[in-house]
Amino acid sequence: MSHLSMEALIGLREPGSEPGQAAARQHLDQCPNCQAELERLHQRVARLKALPTLRPARDRWPETAARFRADRRRRRARMAGVTGLAAAASIAIVIAIGELSPPAVEPNTDQLNQVMERSQVLEGALSEFNPEARVLDGRTARIAEELENRIARLDRELEATELSRQQAGDQDLLKLWRERVGLLDALVDVHVTRARNAGL
Repeated sequence: MSHLSMEALIGLREPGSEPGQAAARQHLDQCPNCQAELERLHQRVARLKALPTLRPARDRWPETAARFRADRRRRRARMAGVTGLAAAASIAIVIAIGELSPPAVEPNTDQLNQVMERSQVLEGALSEFNPEARVLDGRTARIAEELENRIARLDRELEATELSRQQAGDQDLLKLWRERVGLLDALVDVHVTRARNAGL
């Protein structure tokens, strides 16, 4: 004769009956071994419920939280020290490089005049080319317009630099003129390339 499993006995302890438990309950009513096992199960549950609730001897949370905050403060202080040292080292490197690099040489007037003459030559080539009278595709027109806008902005910078030439120095002026020449050269290339492609 087979006896009820532990799961079946636990299911019979619950109030109410589930479908399929009628046969298990009938077996329990007739089997003294299963009744004894169910009684031991009741006693175990009662003993477990009678156990005292275990509490720690003292609350360790405040001590743990304080240690955690102290560790975090130490880490932050260490990181701040490392960051400060890195910043000081980078400033020292910048100063050392600044002292080692040779001073910027002011361009002579000949260099400035050469760049200005090149700018005039390119402007002359552009006016002879007469780009306004030519038909351009959308992409070429957009590139040409962008270059013209950059040249206009650069002309305003040149004008402001020449007005304050005493403060600015010739190096800034030469840089602006060179940039203007580069933009004019690119604009001439755009128009010449488009004209050649179109057969004009």
